[in-house]
Amino acid sequence: MNSLERTLITKTGYDHGWEVVIEDSAEQVVLGSALHHARARVISPLPGSQWVLSIQPKQLHTELERSYPGWYLTDECLGADNEAELGLLLAQTSRLARALPDEPCRRFAKAVAEELSPNNTTTTATEIERLVRQRVGQDIYRDSLMDYWGGACAVTGITVPALLRASHAKAWSECASDSERLNVFNGFLLAAHLDALFDRHLMTFDEAGNAVFAPAIDQTLRAQLGLTGPVKLRWLSPEHRPFLHWHHARFDGAAKSNASSEGYTGGRRAHAV
Repeated sequence: MNSLERTLITKTGYDHGWEVVIEDSAEQVVLGSALHHARARVISPLPGSQWVLSIQPKQLHTELERSYPGWYLTDECLGADNEAELGLLLAQTSRLARALPDEPCRRFAKAVAEELSPNNTTTTATEIERLVRQRVGQDIYRDSLMDYWGGACAVTGITVPALLRASHAKAWSECASDSERLNVFNGFLLAAHLDALFDRHLMTFDEAGNAVFAPAIDQTLRAQLGLTGPVKLRWLSPEHRPFLHWHHARFDGAAKSNASSEGYTGGRRAHAV
């Protein structure tokens, strides 16, 4: 690659979430960022593509392949025919890099340390520290879900941020570690009404991503909520399933508790839509 091509790659990277140039040589340009720990390597072109992009860590390729399956030249290299395509790939990769484990956990530790610094006016009393950790963590978790789901509800595709909620499958208070709490696979970005159902264990998702509603959420109520058609996650990764299993247990427990308190004897079951 000549110097003009490398300059164009560097600018495209800067405009799409990769503001650090780690290497700039005739063979390749390697990009990084202060906002995440991923690396993007743009190498000399192969026949049929202007640029070839390789990403580390490899986990990012699993997610990229969902959106750009036809762009892969090999298992770990994507082809971009022009600057616009390269920018699109770099922007999506940057969003995913900020969202996937364990990047949110790193941001959380740094933000909490800054807020609780001796130079900060915030007191370090135990209760205040707990509140700071929860507030900072929930903000980071929401930002991570917004990045991972492209700013759109995981079910409906709604893209109005004010209407979206960061839902946990395994509740914040029940998580064993910050890593679990901030894991982007521990929940979904949901429209407010779906978040309310999911959070109260009145709805969960099965192994195929289909919504399963508690008996109390009958056809009439679902129609009032605008949930008359198929209600299904836009995708479901294997990493979501351990957290969903936890949610299933809480969902089943809530259903049994409600049935018992209402003198329920059988006949109605939770159902998928």
